[in-house]
Amino acid sequence: MADNSENKSGDAARSGRQAHGLRAVATQLNRVTAAVRRRRGLTEAGLFADWAAIVGEELAAECMPQRLVRGADGIGGTLHVRVTGPLALELQHLEPVVIERINGYFGYRAIARLALHQGPLAPRAKRPAAPKPKADARIEAQLSPQLAAIADENLRDALARLGREVLVRQPMRRESGDGDG
Repeated sequence: MADNSENKSGDAARSGRQAHGLRAVATQLNRVTAAVRRRRGLTEAGLFADWAAIVGEELAAECMPQRLVRGADGIGGTLHVRVTGPLALELQHLEPVVIERINGYFGYRAIARLALHQGPLAPRAKRPAAPKPKADARIEAQLSPQLAAIADENLRDALARLGREVLVRQPMRRESGDGDG
């Protein structure tokens, strides 16, 4: 038995592989599914959805991707970008940086160049902000005794705002008896 296990570990060492043990699926998921997503075009959807995170809010406000024309074997494609007139020249100079960010997002050299198309952008749909919960009398009564000993008014106000935010967002565990206080 010991001979057999010794042979298996020796085979792994000779093949250059190392036994790393169990890993979380999420850490390997992107690498494992990258080829399938490239073939199916699913990476492009992420590019459009995450455009502002990839290029930054400032650039995203003035340009947006239109389509991705793949290169040979899905590598080194051309990304067609609609850009407002004034930003076109700046984006042309920023092209290497933008390409690097996009390829970093994909995890491989998906884009080799940008094709800029000047014109107005379609208006973006703005998501309505979620209503903010308000602090009630119970929260104010809970905070007041804790803040009374703080002499600095600015510090006391800042801690009061922080306390309200924390307590408003906190689940109602304290009332149900599951909390620690």
